[in-house]
Amino acid sequence: MTRKASTVRRRVEQVSVGDDGAARRARTDLLATEEPLEIRVAVASDLRGARLDDAATPVSVTMRTPGADFELAAGFLYTEGLIASADAISSIRYCTDGAQQYNVVSVILAAGTRWDPASLQRNFYQTSSCGVCGKASIEAVMGPACARVESGLVVAPDVVTRLPDALRAAQAVFERTGGLHAAGLFTADGELVRAREDVGRHNAMDKLVGASLLERELPWGERIVMVSGRLSFELVQKAARAGAAVLAGVSAPSSLAVELAEQAGITLCGFVRGGRFNVYAGAHRIAQTVHT
Repeated sequence: MTRKASTVRRRVEQVSVGDDGAARRARTDLLATEEPLEIRVAVASDLRGARLDDAATPVSVTMRTPGADFELAAGFLYTEGLIASADAISSIRYCTDGAQQYNVVSVILAAGTRWDPASLQRNFYQTSSCGVCGKASIEAVMGPACARVESGLVVAPDVVTRLPDALRAAQAVFERTGGLHAAGLFTADGELVRAREDVGRHNAMDKLVGASLLERELPWGERIVMVSGRLSFELVQKAARAGAAVLAGVSAPSSLAVELAEQAGITLCGFVRGGRFNVYAGAHRIAQTVHT
């Protein structure tokens, strides 16, 4: 069985409206793939004599664009506070069941790692609809697993305004489909370190965090993170967990995202477009002069 592709071709009927009426023609369109990924967890010391596919505990199912699945699984576990570092991960594997292969990933934790499946419900906050108040959500996120970002990073304003174009240029699948979110990691001078794409904005961030986690590059105290959409509470949560000093987006933040950014010590920049942006939190990290 071959690995899942990030794009699929579909026959469509294109309709064009002009002065002479409507014209139709058949054509082929390229779509971003959206398929489920189930993330499972097992501890290496609990696998003696047991099949991994039977022993691993299902943790989450997310709709994602195939690609960087191991990074997505690692980043998800880290940003949700379920693992403390890359040292907790022994290996990551795809499911061996042919019917589910490449849509199920098992993360095997190092022997002796404390893993409490019952903690899952305590850790997961569906922040857009869970009904809890903002203060309770922030307290849940800013627990012992998420320290306040303390960074002396200062970024020139013109560096921030260049980020959207740099991220857009790195979106290879978006270029072909027009249907993906992206998250990019940049240096203080605006140089792209890496970018990740996905149909889900939170998945793109988890893939980016997971890549840095597995490369042992966290925290992001000297880095800038740029996202292609709005700045949700969930994205700020994941950036805070990764220790990001600056998080920027092309669209608006929510009120709770701003509150969390303030409490987490993150510089939050929104509406980064057309040579302008708004600073919603942490304005001290944005320099008074442009980059030289």
